[in-house]
Amino acid sequence: MAELSPNPDKNLVIHTDYGDYDRFPVKTKVVYSGDDLKSLLDEYVKSYLRDGDMVYMSEKIVAISQGRAFDIDDIKPSRLANFLVKFVYKSPYGIGLGSPWTMELAIREVGGFKIVMAAIASGVAKLFGKRGVFYEILGPRVAAIDGPCHWTLPPYNHYAKLAPKDPMKVAADLSSYIGHDVIVIDANDLDVKVLGKPNNNLDDAQLTAIFADNPLGQASEQTPLAVVRKIASTQD
Repeated sequence: MAELSPNPDKNLVIHTDYGDYDRFPVKTKVVYSGDDLKSLLDEYVKSYLRDGDMVYMSEKIVAISQGRAFDIDDIKPSRLANFLVKFVYKSPYGIGLGSPWTMELAIREVGGFKIVMAAIASGVAKLFGKRGVFYEILGPRVAAIDGPCHWTLPPYNHYAKLAPKDPMKVAADLSSYIGHDVIVIDANDLDVKVLGKPNNNLDDAQLTAIFADNPLGQASEQTPLAVVRKIASTQD
């Protein structure tokens, strides 16, 4: 595993309430629509795996492989999208729905009425000091929508993308194929969410704790995969 080094300003090891873990980021080719994720695992990950290892996979490459990423030149934002985007908090960790293109994708994904109702509820909640209501209402399908950032690897610095389709099924299929648990993760330097896992017995709190510091990075590291290995304690 010596060639799998940590990304800049990131650590291989994390200490959690569930034990200590190595997270080895794996650099791959640029993934495009139609690429086979099983072949990606075979080419870049399989040779590193040991018994008990897990594979964490960025939700972004799942969505891209499914054809759910779009050049922003091909997205025509509606008047509703252009209006609603004015009220979105602009996070330093990603575009989210803070662009007319991603807002338009959200409208297409769940419908304009639901977006407007969530926005109204969010506005009321903020009056009482509560944040995050917008995404709580709309769920992970909308929360995982993201857009072009200057630090994103080309050509996706000019793309907006939807959440992956059926990430639980994707995780189950890939896990069965590779013989290790594959976790589809939506991680940035602010938050971590599990979108897909092979079975419901896996604890989301544990899975997110392992990736709390986002070792895959949030820029153009080109490491959408990580081999995750629990470090044996001296008491084991």
